[in-house]
Amino acid sequence: MAEKEEWLTPVLALATLISAFGSSFQYGYNVAVVNSPSSFMQQFYNTTYLERTGRPIEENFLTLLWSLSVSMYPLGGFFGSLMVAPLVNKLGRKGTLLFNNIFSIVPAVMMGVSEIAKSYEIIIVARFIVGICAGLSSNVVPMYLGELAPKNLRGALGIVPQLFITVGILSAQVLGIRNILGNNTGWTLMLGLTGIPALLELLLLPFFPESPRYMLIQKGDKNTAKKALQRLRGWDDVDSEMAEMHLEDESEKADGRLSVLSLLSQRSLRWQLVSIIIMNMGQQLSGVNAIYYYADNIYASAGVEENHIQFVTVGTGAVNVFMTISAVFIVEASGRRLLLLCGFGICCGACVLLTVALNFQESVTWMPYISIACVIIYVIGHAIGPSPIPSLMTTEMFRQSARSSAFMVAGSVHWLSNFTVGLVFPFLERGLGPYSFILFAIICLVTLVYIWLVVPETKNKTFLEISQMFAKRNKVEIKLADVDLPPKESKESSAPPVWDDQVMQ
Repeated sequence: MAEKEEWLTPVLALATLISAFGSSFQYGYNVAVVNSPSSFMQQFYNTTYLERTGRPIEENFLTLLWSLSVSMYPLGGFFGSLMVAPLVNKLGRKGTLLFNNIFSIVPAVMMGVSEIAKSYEIIIVARFIVGICAGLSSNVVPMYLGELAPKNLRGALGIVPQLFITVGILSAQVLGIRNILGNNTGWTLMLGLTGIPALLELLLLPFFPESPRYMLIQKGDKNTAKKALQRLRGWDDVDSEMAEMHLEDESEKADGRLSVLSLLSQRSLRWQLVSIIIMNMGQQLSGVNAIYYYADNIYASAGVEENHIQFVTVGTGAVNVFMTISAVFIVEASGRRLLLLCGFGICCGACVLLTVALNFQESVTWMPYISIACVIIYVIGHAIGPSPIPSLMTTEMFRQSARSSAFMVAGSVHWLSNFTVGLVFPFLERGLGPYSFILFAIICLVTLVYIWLVVPETKNKTFLEISQMFAKRNKVEIKLADVDLPPKESKESSAPPVWDDQVMQ
């Protein structure tokens, strides 16, 4: 049976690729899509304002409009995260992904016709709506894939959404090259292209199974869950995995489905909740967006011609994709914890070295090249751990009754932190200059120390086994209950654990 579990079946592979391309890809694409054509978009804002009022737009008002165009995206992401729990519990994981395409196709059309409609307000509203799409997809895709995958493939498939986010960023960077779409005539098409992955997902994903865990534990539909599991695994004998899901179901019946407020009060989930909050804050507050913001200045100071900076940026995006692909293949061998520790450690070192390099690059001729190296090293570090692992571990640390609410909390922290960095960093950069990266280094170090002290390795563990690992730290008692298991399983192990949120004596 163990050998069979390692097989990535065509159904599982295609469900992974379609959901990740249809949803996660758009998150990355819309992060980067406004960067290259920003000057042409602001020119459009100015022209539109001039036509309406007969006078040029004031610089402060243009800055405000552009800030809204950029910041509405993470704000929409935050609101999307708040919708995760009610939608995935009502519509299911697959159903939510299909419904979410509304929040992609509608804004894609809006942004595509904005120039014809002569309205920059349409772009700002559309950025908020597509942010809702990203907020939902960034939480629902990892949850869906984590529940579809067998435990020995959960790590690799759990990183695939982050891989498609990086591919989305790279695609926007490539399309944003001046000779392609990053120009005065192509930027509206570039913004509107985000609707294509959504259309493909809308057409193809209905042919693939809903999460078997959702069907069994939350809907009580054993037959549909079993058929879905058989399709995903490629064989009929899924009794041991069905039994494990029954165990989880039995252990959670007393709790019912946990709301966010219930989740916050559960002693048995206290350290899991703190861990996902710290990891998501660390991921976004570690300076990844600031590094990208600063990158163009660093490349320019190193002597890269202005027209060539766009190609260097594409190269950095390619490194990000390559390292995320590497993480997909090494996560099951190295484990989640090691990748997080190494990733945050590399980012911390890169931020410290970058601070030194930026301070001396005016006086030392070769120092700008050290700055470029620091940017690339930082991107490598973030790509192997801090970027992909937190959403994977959010899936793994929580059982079915709490998972949707946990993603709602994690997603809200993720997008609020993203929004905060976007809002605060320009002021930090103006006030502290290069020393702002010391602040990011401290955040990386604090996150690393927390992971070292608290977060266990979850590689190749069932959801119940992971809960057991947190039981001692949460000071809850484990009770054993008799649950029917397949004959083979019952010979190999004693009665499995069922959970009760009581304080250990």
